[in-house]
Amino acid sequence: MPDAHPKPRRLLVVLPSWVGDAVMATPALRRIRDALPGAFIGALARPGIDQVLAGADLFDEIHVERASGVLGPKFVAAKLRPRRYDTALLLTNSFSTALIARIAGVPRRIGYDRDARRLLLTDPIPAARNARGKFAIVPAVNAYWTLASAVAGDTPPPPAPDQPLTSTHAPLILPPGVLMRLQPTEAQRDSARGLLASAGLTPDEPYAILNPGGNNPAKRWPADRYAAVADHLAKTHSLRVLINTAPAEIDIARAIIDAATTSPVALADHGSSLSALIPLCTGASIMITNDTGPRHIAAATGAPVVSLFGPTDPRWTTIPVGALPNGRPAEVILVADPDLPVDETANDHPQRCAVDRIRTEVVLESADALLTASGRAG
Repeated sequence: MPDAHPKPRRLLVVLPSWVGDAVMATPALRRIRDALPGAFIGALARPGIDQVLAGADLFDEIHVERASGVLGPKFVAAKLRPRRYDTALLLTNSFSTALIARIAGVPRRIGYDRDARRLLLTDPIPAARNARGKFAIVPAVNAYWTLASAVAGDTPPPPAPDQPLTSTHAPLILPPGVLMRLQPTEAQRDSARGLLASAGLTPDEPYAILNPGGNNPAKRWPADRYAAVADHLAKTHSLRVLINTAPAEIDIARAIIDAATTSPVALADHGSSLSALIPLCTGASIMITNDTGPRHIAAATGAPVVSLFGPTDPRWTTIPVGALPNGRPAEVILVADPDLPVDETANDHPQRCAVDRIRTEVVLESADALLTASGRAG
């Protein structure tokens, strides 16, 4: 039903804390920006998230804060209070971010009714649950789109009838053609050009990106298999292979380089940064990645992506992707156990869905198919 509140004139959007979630929020954020012409829209973001969204032109102001410690929410709220926001939209599910909005004196506070924060919200949105009382599998892009409806003043549509629940995808509610979008800034492009030059690539040299890290070791496909992928991409498709890792994951990149017979390059050795990853993905022929934030960045730039999922269910992060020239989606999702019943989740079967059950040959075949379909094969 239509929203009874007037549309916000000064809106604070509390952004997700993880890079991938922030990217998955971009369709909803663009919808909010378009639905509120003339409104002042600020964002509260953790460090790093502002870099990812810097070129997206979604906000009038981004407050970069980290609410650490017991008094953290109070200190952050004190910085927000002078902005006199009339509405806060919480894309986070945490108690602390709802507390920040309440202490900051924001009159209307919208978010999902979970994590014991109902009394801190003026507009609690029910979180979908399944028949067993657990949280239902709802893709994050759907969850953010539904929250956007609360400030846009309309009702989110149901999933399209031609999108059944499968072992790899859940139905989306986004209108056709709505995608995640990231746009690099000129400074980020300059950073990427310098990074590629430092890594020894010429301006027109085609390259692939491997993303073998992940905050959870259970998500990481084995390094020796990534090395086999690196060798295949170099020998079969004449691609230079770049390994993207967080600085703390440099040992993973080293293990891949040691196991490879070709010469992949660890970007961390050349001053890589989260900011540079957006233009790097824009120019990449393909990315092979675990279930982690760079997967979403690559998809939001239109790069072909092969995504590997172990004991984390990919349907929580079903994303809209563009089509390649032959009409096939620009992402291939590979799961450890394709035969897992659709009413089960990989999260509940860590052994059955161990990521190392994904075979190297399947990854190579998927990469070959995407490179051929995209016209980027060597």
